[in-house]
Amino acid sequence: MRTGFPDFRLGNVLATSFTATLTERHGDAVERIPTPKRLVDWLAVYGLVVDSCADAQLELARELRESIALAATAAALGDALPAPAVQVINDRSVQGRAAAILTPEGKRQWQLGPDARVEDALSVIAADAIEIIAGERDGKLALCASPTCRAAFFDASQSRTRKWCDMNTCGNRQKKARFNASRRKDSGPAE
Repeated sequence: MRTGFPDFRLGNVLATSFTATLTERHGDAVERIPTPKRLVDWLAVYGLVVDSCADAQLELARELRESIALAATAAALGDALPAPAVQVINDRSVQGRAAAILTPEGKRQWQLGPDARVEDALSVIAADAIEIIAGERDGKLALCASPTCRAAFFDASQSRTRKWCDMNTCGNRQKKARFNASRRKDSGPAE
């Protein structure tokens, strides 16, 4: 479905997928939720269905996104978590109304009520961020090796040695750059 917006970068971890709604933070940044409607669409992809979003709620979401990015980056580096980011994550976590339910497959799934607000969905994202930053999930936080990205991602691979937040974007871009540099080097100067 083409809407004129960049595609969402979807992953298996809610909190880090949410931070990926702003990519290339150290290059030409790409905003993937530029409008309230776009945030509603992103939330729906993750089963967090809300009817509407106001501009002020979009700003709350962006504040949470940036706070998660800061705290996850600090955790990946082994640095102290920034207190203002922790406060925003905690505030969003307690301000929502969501329930954890058990699926027939034995998995936890979040359910929002019938009159769900954006704040309810943000509380689920904040709770997920708390779980991964606190080290309660099997895996580790790492930073993307792409110099223009450097996004924090959750590495649940068996070896815990992933280098890229997303192999289809950052990984392929870096592999292509190395290949092109190798070709230029091999071709040498023209005589």
